[in-house]
Amino acid sequence: MNLHSLILFILGLGCGYTTEVNPSLQEKKTTPPTELHASIIGLQPFGQFSKIHATSVASALEATFNFKVVVLPPQPLPAHAFVHIKTPRYRADSLIVHLRRQKKKQFVCVLGLTNKDISTTKRDKHGRTLKPASQYEDWGVFGLGFCPGVACIVSTYRLNSDNPHFISRLKKISVHEVGHNFGLPHCPNSGCVMMDAAESINTIDKVKLDFCSSCRMKLPKS
Repeated sequence: MNLHSLILFILGLGCGYTTEVNPSLQEKKTTPPTELHASIIGLQPFGQFSKIHATSVASALEATFNFKVVVLPPQPLPAHAFVHIKTPRYRADSLIVHLRRQKKKQFVCVLGLTNKDISTTKRDKHGRTLKPASQYEDWGVFGLGFCPGVACIVSTYRLNSDNPHFISRLKKISVHEVGHNFGLPHCPNSGCVMMDAAESINTIDKVKLDFCSSCRMKLPKS
């Protein structure tokens, strides 16, 4: 698999996801198992990520998925993920690989949290970089995750921490990315947290912090 062939879910300047099977923009129709051997979601803060914000995400994940969430000790962002193609950023796909390699067996998946800008490459359904490449080769995103997978990453950099909806946005994007890890593709149902129509901050604010009945039926049991 080409680890850089990721599917993007763009929320403004981006919330993304991909599949580990098909490196294209077409979503893989996958159904997660009804039960998982691991029953804990790991939360990995990077750098100086706020403990309060990490706790808020942990609470949202526990309430939404009914899985235990463990907040891990913070660790520095891996230097190999840093790029300066357009602006100083960390590659979201590289961070996901880093998290996947470090994941313990007791975790069903690990969500990384950072306040640094993250990016990936926006591609067409054939895996080719969209044109102009200067715009899409290093595309800033809110979050990215494999679908299905065992790791995802979310950044607060573009969420406007001074906005009263900041925590709500962070929770929704975190739930969305973990949903992708659990095998949920984008959803056409209005208001579902897995919607693919959320293409700006404004539309993030309009979706609910919850799944539609169809998506919820596909979630694995803890």
